[in-house]
Amino acid sequence: MNKQILATSLAALTLATSQVALAARDYISVVGSSTVYPFTTTVAERFSRATQFKTPVVESTGTGGGMKLFCQGVGESTADITGASRRIKQSELEMCNGNGVDVVEVQIGYDGIVLANAKKATPFKLSRKDIFLALAKEVPNPDGSETLVANPYKTWKDVNPALPNTKIEVLGPPPTSGTRDAFAELAMEGGCKKFGWIKAMKKKDKSAYKAICHNVREDGAYVEAGENDNLIVNKLVANPNALGIFGFSFLDQNADKVQGSLIEGQAPTFDSIADQRYPVSRPLFIYVKKAHADVVPGIKQFLAEFTNERAWGDEGYLTDKGMIPLPQEKRQKIATDVRKLNALSNLAAK
Repeated sequence: MNKQILATSLAALTLATSQVALAARDYISVVGSSTVYPFTTTVAERFSRATQFKTPVVESTGTGGGMKLFCQGVGESTADITGASRRIKQSELEMCNGNGVDVVEVQIGYDGIVLANAKKATPFKLSRKDIFLALAKEVPNPDGSETLVANPYKTWKDVNPALPNTKIEVLGPPPTSGTRDAFAELAMEGGCKKFGWIKAMKKKDKSAYKAICHNVREDGAYVEAGENDNLIVNKLVANPNALGIFGFSFLDQNADKVQGSLIEGQAPTFDSIADQRYPVSRPLFIYVKKAHADVVPGIKQFLAEFTNERAWGDEGYLTDKGMIPLPQEKRQKIATDVRKLNALSNLAAK
């Protein structure tokens, strides 16, 4: 009995110590996706003006980097919230849970991934098959056999005779980026599946299938440009022959400088992303550390601001920043779940 009392006392002491440590930080710490970053900073600014709480500190670390920081554990030195331009992976959820982190998932809206070029250049009309053949590390043998070869294509015209005779040069995010993950899944894999013999591999050897469809070439045609999407925009302006990969919000905010390529005949627009006609669309999320919600000042109020109609609604201020709102019924359900701080137990639950 004494051992049980001692164990209970130690657990209570550990929790109390953790809460004291957290209470020492009087501001909200946010990390994560460069795509979600402008939305989070906008909410943070509005939140600080409307309340007595300090302005949250928001860092753009990329989705993968943000997950690593967020899942480190509970305490003052760890982030309270992370933004993600894709859903949390099962391995990341297990890492969080293994470190004592209960995760609250909040889908905040939609975004489209664009392949853009300079406004002064000729706009591209691409299929997902074109994108896969231009950027994959290995591609089906041009001789028509069911074999793979190192990507031999140098120009867009090599990929598709209807495309310009310009060198393939695409500036995009690094592997730690959620935009990179989503682009690989939605655009490259979408084109990869057009080859029936590769698509058939998915049932037999999923890892081999994914390697073929997701691995990006490393011979200079794809240039990792970091997590700074504004830098990609500036480089496109300087080099009209290059294309760049980033979220719709950056296209929307820089419409005077760059233009989005048509993909499968669909332009990346607010409406085509909202109704999922644009084929490279994705959901956006923030993830919240449940243990911090009652300890770090302002977290619940910050979440209330993020999920308020004036922010994420059809006419909310986040739409002015390029975020595509969720359907109203879905927003209402998510807002209710957020107030309850329901932890995500497994990915199949939603």
